[in-house]
Amino acid sequence: MNYSYYPGCSLHSTGIEYGLSTRAVFKHLGLELNELDDWNCCGASSAHALHPTLAVALPARTLSLAQAFDRDLVIPCAACYNRLKGADLAMRNDSRIRSQMESMLGFQYAGSVAVRSVLAVLAEDVGIKRISEETRHPLYGFKVVTYYGCLLVRPPEIAQFDDPDNPQVMGNLMRGIGVEVMPWSHATDCCGGSLSLSRSDVVQNLVGRLAERAREAGADAIVTACPLCQVNLEMRQTSEPKIPAFYFTELLGLAFGLPDADKWFRKHLIDPRPVLMSLRADGRVAANLKR
Repeated sequence: MNYSYYPGCSLHSTGIEYGLSTRAVFKHLGLELNELDDWNCCGASSAHALHPTLAVALPARTLSLAQAFDRDLVIPCAACYNRLKGADLAMRNDSRIRSQMESMLGFQYAGSVAVRSVLAVLAEDVGIKRISEETRHPLYGFKVVTYYGCLLVRPPEIAQFDDPDNPQVMGNLMRGIGVEVMPWSHATDCCGGSLSLSRSDVVQNLVGRLAERAREAGADAIVTACPLCQVNLEMRQTSEPKIPAFYFTELLGLAFGLPDADKWFRKHLIDPRPVLMSLRADGRVAANLKR
């Protein structure tokens, strides 16, 4: 299966391990990602707070590029997904906005592009059964909590994905590779997102609470699908011991036995390898990590 692909700014920079692991997992599963040429920033996380027209025009331009191809548009970043999904919904349901974007961007909106998250594609087009079948190093005994953040499943009228109050898709994928998903009630709590630089004190409080609740739940790590959340979770923890935050695609790659998994982990701000090594030493995780 072939898909158009919009990496967004983070997956070529602060979230590069998310981009690398996403491409590797898709390739392993026989799914082709075709990155759009000349894509632009989606405007997250400030455009919608500064200029409502620009907030739609930035993602709409990328949608205009994707419309030239008869493929679903796959987006890893939760913020990018939310902005492009929102722009598509606005043009689909509001003729005034649609006409304005068509005039500004020089294209005719057809509504033919399905905007989808990586989570959705893996869960719906691949399925848990195939994920389990591809697992060579099941992560038995590895305990995690899944963290969606604010934008991947909410607001539901935009995201149109999973349960906005009790999302399950990421946990199901993790169970498919042997991970033990611990129950907790903070999967969609805010990590501080765009306040990371301007109000680091607020973010430290929010992240500290998330890390504390994850440890209370008995988790060895937090698993997420958002580059903004992941960097906040690792950069703004102040209490020891710090708990690592994985991208869910990294754990899929590790379970599949993909050779580059160790390289992704080296890019983390909180090195996750000691946790995995200790679990392997205890016989709880069969992993292909290098010492």
